[in-house]
Amino acid sequence: MRKKLLTLVLFYPLLVLGQSNNAPSSYDPHDIKITGYLQTQFQQAQAAGISSFSGGDFAENSDNRFIIRRGRLKIDRVDNYSSVVFQLDATQNGIQLMDAFIQLNHPEHKQLRLTAGLFNRPFGYAIVYSSGYRDFPERPRVFQTLMPRERDIGAMISYQPLNRFKFLTADFALVNGSGLFARDYDAKKDMIGSLSFKFDSLANRKLHIGFGGSFYKGSVRSDTERYYSEDRTGFTANTSPANKGANFKRNYFGGNIQLQYDNTFGITSLKAEYITGRQPGIAASPAVRGPLASQSFSTQPATDLYLRKFSGYYIWLSQQILDTKFSALAAYDVYDPNSALSEKQIGLANNTTAADIKFSTLGYGFTYLFSTRVKLTIYNERVVNSPTLLADYQEDIRDDVFTARLQYRW
Repeated sequence: MRKKLLTLVLFYPLLVLGQSNNAPSSYDPHDIKITGYLQTQFQQAQAAGISSFSGGDFAENSDNRFIIRRGRLKIDRVDNYSSVVFQLDATQNGIQLMDAFIQLNHPEHKQLRLTAGLFNRPFGYAIVYSSGYRDFPERPRVFQTLMPRERDIGAMISYQPLNRFKFLTADFALVNGSGLFARDYDAKKDMIGSLSFKFDSLANRKLHIGFGGSFYKGSVRSDTERYYSEDRTGFTANTSPANKGANFKRNYFGGNIQLQYDNTFGITSLKAEYITGRQPGIAASPAVRGPLASQSFSTQPATDLYLRKFSGYYIWLSQQILDTKFSALAAYDVYDPNSALSEKQIGLANNTTAADIKFSTLGYGFTYLFSTRVKLTIYNERVVNSPTLLADYQEDIRDDVFTARLQYRW
């Protein structure tokens, strides 16, 4: 056990770098380097055709599937003044661009770095944390809703002191706001800021603590003359020719914390994050299922906007089982797209739809490390929505998902 802990301490800086999507494989100067990982998995859903945040919706007549969840190929190069990162994702759905950015820095001012291109939004912890290192199969529902596919196009400046304040990292980015695939559909840009603190090797090198705060200030353009504002009785319609072309606030604020303790009975890790703010969405409809109606837009929304105050959080707990290759996992996350209303009001209150329903997910399972490259994950998700007065949501819908995943990383 002591040997394992010593290895973890020695390679901790390299491990942290690998866990960040907004970095090359190493900042040591090198020519072309290729890394990546493949995740292949089997999933069983509670019912056919469900809407799911565990790898996407199931086909209409299918309640089980084999899929390639992620097939990442990352190419990077680093010299004294710059680095470049290019990453692709190849699955059964085709090949997609994931990362494409250039970073500039000066050897005498390594605390500053400029990033330009397509990169992960520097908000909080779960967004930037690499899926190749994360114990849990997916990011929480709240982040998949607010920042689908995690990336955006823009520019970012990062600051990390090299002296006694090296525990501090600050990021500020200006992005299109339209996400990974889309061109910017309006003249507005969104701002993202993050301040994080990390203290390693405390309590005789057994305790590691990280925490931070983030903000997102953006907007969504309205393409109609009517929008709906939130109140305690539902939504009120606001109609005016001036509303067409107006931009409505899309603002988030979040805090996060990470704790790790290297016990004699195995490493214990606890991570949590909370986020709240305002999110312009649309009404749920037969074409747009409820859980997706509050998702951030990658193209100009064509229907009336619904302005909602939301909240969400997650808690991740992992525990290594003694001196073995097994780790037990437990997670709980909540996303409430309309925190002004209770579920009993949805369907009764004015203009409410399935887009206003709160969902919670209890996840549990384990991982087994065959080697430093190969990992098996067995995980089950119990997804719960409170009953409403809406026709299809008067009781908890059957949308639990079981996942068995095999990952290879190189």
